[in-house]
Amino acid sequence: MTIVAIESSIVSIPFDMGGPPASFAGRPWTHLDILLVRVETHDGLVGWGEAFGHAGIDATRAALDAIVAPLVVGQDEGDIRDLSRRVLHATHLLGRNGAFVYAFSGIEIALWDILGKRAGQPLARLLGGSGRRDLGAYASLLAYNDAGLAARNTRAACEAGYRHIKLHEVTDAAVAASVEAAAPFGARVMADVNCAWSVPVACAMADTFVPHDLLWLEEPVWPPEDVHGLARVREHGIPIAAGENVAGLFGFKALIEAGAIDIAQPSVTKVGGVGEMMRVIALCDAHGIQVAPHSPYFGPGFVATLHIAAALVEEPLVEVLWLTMPENPFDPWVRCENGRVRVPDGPGLGCDPDPAIVARHLRGDVVRTEAPRP
Repeated sequence: MTIVAIESSIVSIPFDMGGPPASFAGRPWTHLDILLVRVETHDGLVGWGEAFGHAGIDATRAALDAIVAPLVVGQDEGDIRDLSRRVLHATHLLGRNGAFVYAFSGIEIALWDILGKRAGQPLARLLGGSGRRDLGAYASLLAYNDAGLAARNTRAACEAGYRHIKLHEVTDAAVAASVEAAAPFGARVMADVNCAWSVPVACAMADTFVPHDLLWLEEPVWPPEDVHGLARVREHGIPIAAGENVAGLFGFKALIEAGAIDIAQPSVTKVGGVGEMMRVIALCDAHGIQVAPHSPYFGPGFVATLHIAAALVEEPLVEVLWLTMPENPFDPWVRCENGRVRVPDGPGLGCDPDPAIVARHLRGDVVRTEAPRP
């Protein structure tokens, strides 16, 4: 079946993160911006995907509309692996990790949605899953830069049923306060510092964090591609998680061969889509590396992560941003209840966006790329 059109749109939803707005790429972060990708076949079947964006959403959308979508329209919807190779090869001179790969990730997810709908099977079943209906989740707190706020939100997340809490704080005081707040609930704490430190500083900070018995320390080293530096930090006795910023399968291969990680964190909206996630997970399985997918989003990318984790990850733990939002086009599947998230059981991703909610939060125009007429 032929892909006849690809549409991009941005849904922008206000949210409350439990403290002052975090800064994201130099901007206050007050809205969840979801880059929706709609793929349509010649017989009218529609699939939905999501391309990674956040503060860079306009750059990803420009890559999608100007370069990637024109490469895909007119192609066979079902030959996903070959299409992935051809499109990513055609754009490799523009970057192997960034807007063009993110843009294709959104299209690729939509193609898997179509494949599942055509087969009448949920994506998890297509991937060989056993039919898990719900998965464990962890609350991913945003950066407060305040030990008191971090502890308060840790406690609130525990009271909401989470038993795993991830911080985005870089001080020992904030980590200690949150660990103390989590202790009465029997919850474990992780810390993601977003590549904050040089290798020597990261080693010193790892030593201060070791007594807190963190489940993992995430991306302590700048730059993230310094895999050997990351391996030096791991020698300090704290489990290391990383992977959201590496380029596909071979990025994870470099991390594993350097002995840099205990937990791999591929992101379906960044890494190239479902197919590349499958290859990364298989590589990690072969080397005894745990997988905890990166999923701080609230659209088809999050839903695809649920299916992938349900089917392919031995002990799934799904990342859910700790925030409140009034509504979402993919409700209720992007909500967590008592520390668990449900996996849709309909064909493909199992849920299409609510058009009324999309219309209420649409930012700008819908851009449509069509296959040229013969």
